[in-house]
Amino acid sequence: MLLRTGLGSNSSTGSPKQAPLGTRPTLTAAVSNFLGHIRDSIGPDPSNGKFLTVIAWPQDSWDTPLRGGEWFCSTSPYLGELMAVWGRIRLLVLNQRESIEVLPTPGRSRRLLPLLVFLFAGSGCAALIYEIVWFQLLQLVIGSSAVSLGLLLAAYMGGLCIGSALLPRAVSREYQPLRVYAVLEMGIGVLGLAVLFGLPLIGRMYVATATQGLIGLVKRGIVAALCLLPPTVLMGASLPAIARWVETTSEGVSWMGLMYSGNIAGAVFGCLLAGFYLLRVHDMAIATYVAVAVNAAVAFISFLASRTGRGRHDSLPAVAPAEGHKSSHFPRPWLIYTVIALSGCSALGAEVLWTRLLSLLLGGTVYTFAIILAVFLLGLWAGSGAGSFLARGLQHAALMLAASQALLVVAIAWTGYTLAHSLPYWPVDPWLSLNPWFNFELDLVRTVWAIFPATILWGASFPLALAAAARAGEDPGKLSGEVYAANTAGSIVGALVFSLVLIPVLGTRSSQQLLLVLAAVGALVAAGGAQVIPALRRLKFATIAATVVLGALLLPMISDVPWQVIAYGRRFAPIVRAFDFDRAHPTTVLYRGEGINSSFLIAERAGQRQFFVSGKAEASTAPLDMRLERMMGHVPALIHPHPRSTLTVGFGAGVTAGAFVTYPEIESITICELEPKIPPISTQYFGKENYDVLHDRRTRMVYDDARHYIFTASQKFDVITTDPIHPWVKGTSTLYSREYYELVKAHLNPGGVVAQWLPIYDSDPETIKTELATFFDVFPSGTIWSNNLKGDGYDLVLIGQESASAINVDDVQRRLDEPKYAAVAGSLNDVGFHSAVEFFATYAGRALDLQPLLVNAKINNDMNLRLQYIAGLGLNSMAFQGIYRTILSYRKFPDGLFAGSTGRIDALRTLLGPHSSP
Repeated sequence: MLLRTGLGSNSSTGSPKQAPLGTRPTLTAAVSNFLGHIRDSIGPDPSNGKFLTVIAWPQDSWDTPLRGGEWFCSTSPYLGELMAVWGRIRLLVLNQRESIEVLPTPGRSRRLLPLLVFLFAGSGCAALIYEIVWFQLLQLVIGSSAVSLGLLLAAYMGGLCIGSALLPRAVSREYQPLRVYAVLEMGIGVLGLAVLFGLPLIGRMYVATATQGLIGLVKRGIVAALCLLPPTVLMGASLPAIARWVETTSEGVSWMGLMYSGNIAGAVFGCLLAGFYLLRVHDMAIATYVAVAVNAAVAFISFLASRTGRGRHDSLPAVAPAEGHKSSHFPRPWLIYTVIALSGCSALGAEVLWTRLLSLLLGGTVYTFAIILAVFLLGLWAGSGAGSFLARGLQHAALMLAASQALLVVAIAWTGYTLAHSLPYWPVDPWLSLNPWFNFELDLVRTVWAIFPATILWGASFPLALAAAARAGEDPGKLSGEVYAANTAGSIVGALVFSLVLIPVLGTRSSQQLLLVLAAVGALVAAGGAQVIPALRRLKFATIAATVVLGALLLPMISDVPWQVIAYGRRFAPIVRAFDFDRAHPTTVLYRGEGINSSFLIAERAGQRQFFVSGKAEASTAPLDMRLERMMGHVPALIHPHPRSTLTVGFGAGVTAGAFVTYPEIESITICELEPKIPPISTQYFGKENYDVLHDRRTRMVYDDARHYIFTASQKFDVITTDPIHPWVKGTSTLYSREYYELVKAHLNPGGVVAQWLPIYDSDPETIKTELATFFDVFPSGTIWSNNLKGDGYDLVLIGQESASAINVDDVQRRLDEPKYAAVAGSLNDVGFHSAVEFFATYAGRALDLQPLLVNAKINNDMNLRLQYIAGLGLNSMAFQGIYRTILSYRKFPDGLFAGSTGRIDALRTLLGPHSSP
């Protein structure tokens, strides 16, 4: 609460008049003018425990109260009455300033402020753990497509926005802030447990009514909102709730910024804790329990701390804002909200963009995403902390906010230039060390080098916006809630528009340029809308001019990342260096594209076409790759006696799905692909190899996350082939989990066959054991088939059946000899298989024989998704030859698996080699 008298001020401007040195105006007369208002507001009861401070300001230090001359005074009857009502009066000697301010002396302990920052850090830690866990859990229900992720993000951040804007309006200032905060934290913990245990029920309800198309998207949005809005509304309300412990003075605003900074610091810790320990070692249930425990501890400490406070310390409305609190300010609050919303939009848009580009260079593991997010949050923490300290003594917050946005123009250009012209050429070879932690250190350094400057400035924007918007006497909950809501609303727009629209339509280069434009617009709005004293007008116009000039000069510096980044990703440096020694076979880029979910490239080298997705080679016309791609289709189709319907997960180059085109009895070919841009482009360049499957009359394309499609589909199939990307890629382990295999098994017709791709390169023994143990846990009679070359394995094909049956080699050969199967035989001949015996000689083992190898192997299930953490640590392994030979060492000739004439069985036994003996 603030009261100021107009004693001695100019009538036209309200500015103080100069008083001769040593003059002392009568304080009693000034106090008497508003004593009646005080008595009317607080009533006749002097026992309410409120305090009043009378502060006089010296001319030469308007923003700092005079420290000397403090005493108790009771000589005036008015002041005596005032003391009786309020409890205590502090008078500071007036020096050359004929104006006094009356402020309440804080009734809450300043000593608790550091504790509040620490408590809010705990809130941030729990919130990040929840965010990671909830997104993983909900992706199992509504899918992991870009649209589904957008719905999850909108629900999560929308709840934060609603909560921050709603609390100041729904909860009175009269409530003890720490008790409100404690209730919110307990509510978050309870709802966190409710999401964990209630999601299976929600999933069953969703799958019972799930549909495709627009209605299906609406239902996904309802699930996301139902699970995420209740807890996130409480999360968003926590900042304005705890902010009410302070006032909207310069120091109070600074503490609000420090609380926000502490929240982000906790988020950094929560991100690393979840990504590198809780989910790697334990599972999502344990991670949730840890977050709930943090909420409970924060709530308990907050409740205890609330008992040391003295309740609301002002109920008296402000008569006038604190003159001199800011020398530059916004005349209209919506300008502040516009600037901070633009800042949030560019920040989340940048996070989407830079995460995609950095994950190409660093590898898309769960650890990479954790590192990028942690560095992003670390920059926000550093910037918000610095901005909070600046706000404490800052007199020109509006101009400082404009300056931070102008500097963002430079920082965004720096990141764009670094990603395209610097980081790709660092001599980093991930094969030099098999220790993943060494490579994590390099990834951390590269991420900090690229994005840290911009994140600092985004972090500083929030406390500077608070300082620019603050008015003394204003509800601090309303101030912090509205600024936070505007920032979050902008973040939602930035994340959704950049990921779903701008990147697939404009590409990453133009999208980064748009980030720069957004920062420049924010700087212009902040500077143009600020009212400054005449002495600062030049600085204001200089800021505007500098923003325009910097934007124009730096915009062209942002360019596309080299195409080799999309092709070779984390191995850019060693592969490009190797190609330098083979300039006789240059690489020609045939197509480069960026979709909603991934970046992809088609290139040609030495007569072979290659298809790359997000830094990994997914397919090519090389003989070894064509052999594997055809095997993925032909092995299950030939094992099944009469396949009529097939489902292929992942289009890629279309070769696996195209193998089914050659089978005359197949009536429907369903292909599920996550990235809509891939099938038509792959058909253009691999149409011959995939038999133009996209345009076959039997083909039906489904653009969806495969896990979600199988989860919600009612149709069953004779053959299901799953050809996803590598298991070390974040999110892919859901297609290698026990629950996924159970879903696949449930969607097989009687006698149905499932094929699962399993790469043994870029994998260590523990990864392979987990993959095999998980698959065989659902298909105990499963078998392994190898894409071997000269005794070395490179890829494996796992085969599982709805009901195990023997493979009749004679029947398969008879089918291949029929005229209607000429296309099938030709497709096999193209990749080196000239007979059924030669084809089935790729047998490499079965679950029964491999049991000794898989003892104590971890099972990858939906609650732990263990595989992505194990595979991410073994990414640099070069042990694929040893892994393959270890598997072969357990191989025996599978009596009972093959049936047929003695001659063909004996020939098969001979081809299987020395490992065929019992």
